[in-house]
Amino acid sequence: MSLLAGILRKMKEDARTVATTPVETARDVRYTVEGVRRGEIPPSRPLKSVGATLGALVLVASLMFPIYWILMAALSGSGGSIYSSGDLTLVPEDPTLQPFLWVVGDLIVPSYTVNLGIPLTDLVVAFNTPEVGLLDVSDHGVDNPSDFKHFLWNSLTVSIPTVIIAMCLIVPASYALSRREFIFRRKILFTYILLTQVGGGLGIALLIGLYAVYVQVGLNDSKLALAVYYAATAVPFNTWLLKTYMDGIPVSYEEAAVVDGAPPWRVVTEVIVPLSAAGLATVFIFTFLTGWTEFVVAQTLLSTENYTLPVGLFSLISEYSIPWARFSAFALTFATPIMLVYLFAQRYIEGGLSFAGMEG
Repeated sequence: MSLLAGILRKMKEDARTVATTPVETARDVRYTVEGVRRGEIPPSRPLKSVGATLGALVLVASLMFPIYWILMAALSGSGGSIYSSGDLTLVPEDPTLQPFLWVVGDLIVPSYTVNLGIPLTDLVVAFNTPEVGLLDVSDHGVDNPSDFKHFLWNSLTVSIPTVIIAMCLIVPASYALSRREFIFRRKILFTYILLTQVGGGLGIALLIGLYAVYVQVGLNDSKLALAVYYAATAVPFNTWLLKTYMDGIPVSYEEAAVVDGAPPWRVVTEVIVPLSAAGLATVFIFTFLTGWTEFVVAQTLLSTENYTLPVGLFSLISEYSIPWARFSAFALTFATPIMLVYLFAQRYIEGGLSFAGMEG
């Protein structure tokens, strides 16, 4: 609980930092301008900062432009911004949210009113009272909404067991390989290194055999069996990643806990695990993404009823045409949770990857 509380506390701090960044930036700009006027700060220093900031913004804008282009395609009802042969336009002529409403379908959403009773959404009828209402997309011209929520449930029921199964193997294996000496330890380490290098290609090569085995035992349409496969493929790389992170934790911390009379399980849960928060968060996200974004095996093993989000997105492609607006809205909705998780877990991912590069 202490580890989870610490992560939640730091996420709260990150959210507060994001919210206060514009105010802090404006304050820094004002102080810098006053310092330049008084002669305390040379003019070249803020000019260099402005130049570096503009260069970084241009680079980020270039990298983010494909996402912006997909967003514009989703907001244009016809998706014409992708394949239009006319002039290049950065804003759709008739933007609409219908593709996104088609993706999410009917939803239960909160709604609020202001003091004068003016509704902020079309669902509000009360005054000054928060309510929960049903967003009926048919009222907005959307018929036959997508099965996004069904695909979402399938992805969650695959990704969550993947994380649970993988973490139950990764954490003890990483600790054992980092802190314990046992027979064949070096050979196991070399095997892990080998699997991290050829695991992806080996997984594709074994896909046909895996499908044959799953069909014979009747597991070819089981989401749990798919989660077990994902967990198996995630274990080698993430175990090595977390092991090298644990190598950077001083042994003296464990020795101090042992001197205080802590049993081995408390040493792991109260010393090693909290100090490995960055590595654990990185491994957790990588393992979750294994089940969240994988396409080839999911499409091969699962039937239409159990399709996950990536396969559901691919199912929008027909033989003769692609509904680009709906396809783009589906893709952005699918990717948004991943972007939000990375935004708030960025400090852990960077810390986990940087320390994982050190060999203790």
